[in-house]
Amino acid sequence: MKARARIFNLPNIITGSRFLLSACLMFLLMLPQSTGMAFFAWLVFSLAAISDWVDGYFARRYQSITVLGKLMDPLADKVLVATALVMLIPLGRIPAWLVLIILVREFVVTGLRGVASSRGIVVAASPLGKLKSTTQYLGLGFLIFPEGLLPIPGLYQIGMAIMYLALIFTVWSGVEYFYKLRRVFLEAD
Repeated sequence: MKARARIFNLPNIITGSRFLLSACLMFLLMLPQSTGMAFFAWLVFSLAAISDWVDGYFARRYQSITVLGKLMDPLADKVLVATALVMLIPLGRIPAWLVLIILVREFVVTGLRGVASSRGIVVAASPLGKLKSTTQYLGLGFLIFPEGLLPIPGLYQIGMAIMYLALIFTVWSGVEYFYKLRRVFLEAD
């Protein structure tokens, strides 16, 4: 029972909810985007993005850090961001090439971390990686929010400007991870 309680702790439940919220976001963005539907999609996305901070806070505060949480938290973040990115392409709010670069970086860094982990090297999120995530969440929030609901002209242009900044942080942090882990690839088996 004790092991089950450790796995089903509050931070892991919050992380797990991010997967469900990502699925809800996908369905909401598949529907015709009325102002109300877009606002509801934005609320779901915002709740999921905020949960990324909340689960980490509770895990540290109550010393509830688990191996499952270490695995699932970054995966849940990637699923949320990938869902929003991919679903915004057919809505014409983000170019596919930008989405592809961000997703390829995520695959590469996940692979690098996996190789490092197999060699006993733990790679924590860097400050630049956290900045990347924050700008991605912010930019995607602008792109999901219904245009015209607030008197902010060029809402989607602001979102795209933030996403271009996020793209810079995305590539930069990917290069940083590769540089930090270069010794793993230079070692003989």
